[in-house]
Amino acid sequence: MADAEDIPERRIHPARATLRRLFRHRLFVSGFVLFGIVAIVAAAAPFITDVDPNRLSMRNKFLGPGGAWVFGTDSFGRSLWSRVVWGAQLSMLIGASVVVLNAVFGTLIGAAAGYFRRLDNVLMRVNDALMAFPAILLAIAVTSVLGPSTINVILALSIVYIPRTARIVRSSVIVLREMEYVQAAVAAGAGHWRILRHHILPNAVAPMIVQLSFLFAYAVLSEATLSFLGVGAVPPTPTWGNIMSEGRDFMREAPWIITIPGVALMITVMGLNLLGDGLRDVLDPRLRIQQ
Repeated sequence: MADAEDIPERRIHPARATLRRLFRHRLFVSGFVLFGIVAIVAAAAPFITDVDPNRLSMRNKFLGPGGAWVFGTDSFGRSLWSRVVWGAQLSMLIGASVVVLNAVFGTLIGAAAGYFRRLDNVLMRVNDALMAFPAILLAIAVTSVLGPSTINVILALSIVYIPRTARIVRSSVIVLREMEYVQAAVAAGAGHWRILRHHILPNAVAPMIVQLSFLFAYAVLSEATLSFLGVGAVPPTPTWGNIMSEGRDFMREAPWIITIPGVALMITVMGLNLLGDGLRDVLDPRLRIQQ
């Protein structure tokens, strides 16, 4: 019996072939491992730490990493390990929520603009108006109006990034609607919804997946920025941003307070960017042709 590695790729199911190419791609595997570690830690937060991240212990403040205090303690004697782990969970929650909202509303807006030409000009002008503002400044403005909270951070980041997802989906739909198989479906009398659902959107998934992987990284980084500036999740809710914000006044006495969540944020964003690079290299047909 022939080994699975000897079977020509054309005889393997397309999804299986894509997964095999992904897990042969070094950037994707590196990003998958880094992000996977963070995601597992976030999901297992209740099991890997039994210390309340908000429990004060003034006798134990500014203890360095090691021993019973894995990452040390902060200015209120709170366990930095517990706060970083629970902060990872909140970062994953916000990133995933923003990605889901972008996948839904970005796809709807982009598909409508790309397929229905009468809607294109109106929807894209609104998109352009939102994209004219720097992303983080628009997010700060929205959260300042709505008030600091986790839900408002998710809404603000979704408002900021949905136009970018919509523009990418629109570009794919504009190209796909002119393809011969789509024109054949139109000639056969297929309805708009059927054409979008069966012929256009499935072929627009690849660039959207790549965009969403990078968007996850942007959302995590933006959430940390908003929390650092005081317009994100309300303290004492632990987030990497507000942990670093609290630690900036003690950089000389206790550098670990700002360093450790900063390293966690760096690992997460780097893992997601490597993951996105790998997805782009494998899923982008133009790059596959060049290879």
